[in-house]
Amino acid sequence: QWIDSGNRTCPITKLPLSENPSLIPNHALRSLISNFAHVSPKESSRPRTQQEHSQSQSQALISTLVSRSPSNASKLESLSRLVRLTKRDSLIRRKVTESGAVRAALDCVDSGNQVLQEKSLSLLLNLSLEDDNKVGLVADGVIRRIVAVLRVGSPDCKAIAATLLTSLAVVEVNKATIGSFPDAISALVYLLRVGNDRERKESATALYALCSFPDN
Repeated sequence: QWIDSGNRTCPITKLPLSENPSLIPNHALRSLISNFAHVSPKESSRPRTQQEHSQSQSQALISTLVSRSPSNASKLESLSRLVRLTKRDSLIRRKVTESGAVRAALDCVDSGNQVLQEKSLSLLLNLSLEDDNKVGLVADGVIRRIVAVLRVGSPDCKAIAATLLTSLAVVEVNKATIGSFPDAISALVYLLRVGNDRERKESATALYALCSFPDN
């Protein structure tokens, strides 16, 4: 639509485009959008008091998650509720990231408990929806955990891990970082060969996103 309207510059950088630009569909971004449950108009216009209640609730859940010795049941409850809150609220996503809860979520990925692992990966996926979080999550060591899950996790965890790589790969510098990480691409290729339908779909989407970087 931009080009059909007569524009000959990039709408983001304002740099001139070639005479006949080659346009490539961003299937990775399309997949992320299709996996994201949009907030209904009714929900997005909820009263401010309810938004404040959600933020207060999230703080209590974060405190439980990052405390030194919560039980697995308490962690699971906190993770489950934070996943629901962060799926729809950008402010809460930023609040969770700034609170130090990412480290606690990564510890849950390492726990060996598949239920905790699945919920913590879902939380990390929601947090990665914020562009400002994508590089930070990589710096916190999320790729190592993702690659380990791709190798030995449950089918649901593997699919979420592959989707998380797709989300992180939206940022160009992350494509290089992920591609240079030992076993990251080979783990996705392996999942593409032997996984179930969902695992193959998500691994293929992640590989498509990563391979737009030439070295990958």
